[in-house]
Amino acid sequence: MSADGATVLLVGATGLVGGHVLNRLLADPRVGRIIAPVRRPLPRRDARLQAPVVDFDALPDDAALWSVDAAICTLGTTMRVAGSRDAFRRVDHDYPLATAALARRHGAQAYALTSAMGADARSRFFYNRVKGELEAALQAQGWPSLALVRPGLIGGDRAEARPAERAAAVVLGAFGPMLPKRWRISPASRIADALVDHALAAAPGCRIVDADALA
Repeated sequence: MSADGATVLLVGATGLVGGHVLNRLLADPRVGRIIAPVRRPLPRRDARLQAPVVDFDALPDDAALWSVDAAICTLGTTMRVAGSRDAFRRVDHDYPLATAALARRHGAQAYALTSAMGADARSRFFYNRVKGELEAALQAQGWPSLALVRPGLIGGDRAEARPAERAAAVVLGAFGPMLPKRWRISPASRIADALVDHALAAAPGCRIVDADALA
């Protein structure tokens, strides 16, 4: 880490959680520079922010892009938006793993991931299995510091419509106080706090942040 602060890679800056993470990073005095590769131009402008438009299917092996102290990944989609299992897996597994590998290769020491409650590489549910397989693959990359943040239903205003999530949020919002914490809505801002705090603290080892800590 330089005297000017940490350089942080943010993958998924245009999403709900990613937007909150970006705001947190820009407000954090420990952060000197943010590199946020995106698929479409990022309207946010800041002297410390570099947001190159990249093709995630053909990522450039450019040390200037991946030489960071820590990396945060908030990439994620839904089956409805992705359109197929292969497309979903590409966004929720392949892209995060590829960007993580590049950052690790160029010296990054800490990684924080938005995973999901129920992530399990042996799950019979496709969504949970993909998330679990990503977690296992990241651990195999040998990160000195790894945080796996597992929210439940993510709360917040999305740019894209997700009717099923909206309906579930209404139900959980109404019954939230009566539910165990792990089944309550996980606000995007709380998820962002956990990701940034763990990435910058870079405590040794692998830590799992469960949904009950995010309610």
